Amino acid sequence: MTSIRRLREIPRFDREVDVLVMGLGMAGASVALEAKAAGADVLVVERGGAGGGASALSGGLIYMGGGTPVQKAAGFEDSEENMFKFLMAVSSPGADEEKIRAYCEGSVEHFHWFEKQGVPFKRSFYDEPGLEPRTDDCLVYTSGEDCAPWNTIAVPAPRGHKAQVVQKGGPYLMKLMLEAVGREGIPVQTDTRGEALVVGDDGVVAGLVVKCAGQEHAIRARRGVVLAAGGFIMNHEMCRQHAPVLDKVTDRNGTPGDDGFGIRVGQAAGGTAIRMHLGEVALPYTIPNQLAKGVYLNTKGRRFINEDTYHGHIGIAGLYHEQGELYLLLDDATFRRGLVGLQPGWVAETFEELEVEAGFPQGSLVATMATYNRDAAAGVDTLFGKRRERLVPLVTPPYALVDCRVSQGAIWSGFTIGGLRTSVDGEVLDFDGQTIPRLFAAGRTAAIFSGHGYAGSGASLGDASFFGRRAGRAVARLS
Repeated sequence: MTSIRRLREIPRFDREVDVLVMGLGMAGASVALEAKAAGADVLVVERGGAGGGASALSGGLIYMGGGTPVQKAAGFEDSEENMFKFLMAVSSPGADEEKIRAYCEGSVEHFHWFEKQGVPFKRSFYDEPGLEPRTDDCLVYTSGEDCAPWNTIAVPAPRGHKAQVVQKGGPYLMKLMLEAVGREGIPVQTDTRGEALVVGDDGVVAGLVVKCAGQEHAIRARRGVVLAAGGFIMNHEMCRQHAPVLDKVTDRNGTPGDDGFGIRVGQAAGGTAIRMHLGEVALPYTIPNQLAKGVYLNTKGRRFINEDTYHGHIGIAGLYHEQGELYLLLDDATFRRGLVGLQPGWVAETFEELEVEAGFPQGSLVATMATYNRDAAAGVDTLFGKRRERLVPLVTPPYALVDCRVSQGAIWSGFTIGGLRTSVDGEVLDFDGQTIPRLFAAGRTAAIFSGHGYAGSGASLGDASFFGRRAGRAVARLS
């Protein structure tokens, strides 16, 4: 299978539309809705039997702020500038300032757009951070905004918004988005796989060759093609080549469609891919957040982060800087099974015994816990700034050490956040920053607005929908 077919090699097109969208997850639905609203004739091709993609598997959180109606109703003050400060800090190094600025300035309008599509948001706050509400409540802290070091950079405000549904929100959210696509009469051709972009000798993208029921069909896109086909977390070879650290995760968040085809076909047309080595990595061992009273340790028996922060920040730091070799220490007063049903790997009556049994360097665990317990007694984490309410002395034996090592099969969830380099309007860019004519990308086929520091739960759906909308409007404007 080649990723490019030359226009001169296409004897005829089986169909012509203004805008052709490849993929019907959150990004593809957002592209299609906005392109149709702008007056374009739109067709969506989807390789699955129905739309939804990885978005339908997610927790359904959408990162929005700047003073949304839910934030105001729940009593939280926020502003575009405050949101911008936080996102720039948490998304660095490598944050896309232009995209983050646009995202923050348009966030409240984006909230209202979702409601216009039929997505309901309860005006309520849920106080368990880092996780989509298990109730039908909406607003939640998802990115460690109220934790060090971010709480010294911007005024903390929760920005994760979940549609009003009990438990996981992704399936319900995408059900509503697909219903919105249906109400607009946008045709969707399912069980149809993209095969190759059709590109003229002048480099202008003219359409897409697809395969359906074993037959190839060529579709002309008069205004442009939008690639919204997901990331590449399910493509082991791409992960090994581009993201060998991320390839270690034991739980890959994606569908079979997250095989990187959209990225590869965009590159074949001249686009460049960026931040391909990076990903979101969630380490769920401190859910519920009461378990953040424990202590994460690396193989040297030392702490490396404030345990009360977003579990994705812990996962990224733990995988990329500690090679995924971590342990969680709890005492008898703080231990509970938690979300993943914690099972101690080692139990001992003293830190000295635990240090020997787990094989830490001599004196390391004892010294770490002496400092930690002294700080906890004083109410100030001198190393990492852990919040006082989660900073408690671990002094009640027996002590339990949970094996969180990725090499031992512990739960490390991840997906890719690198992809095609795009403009703020979704245009695919080459190495020099020039646009590939009439080619756009959105969702995880495009690189997310953050750099190394993934912003947190809700950022992926927020980025996919917001910049998917911009891509839809931009491609529809072409003549």
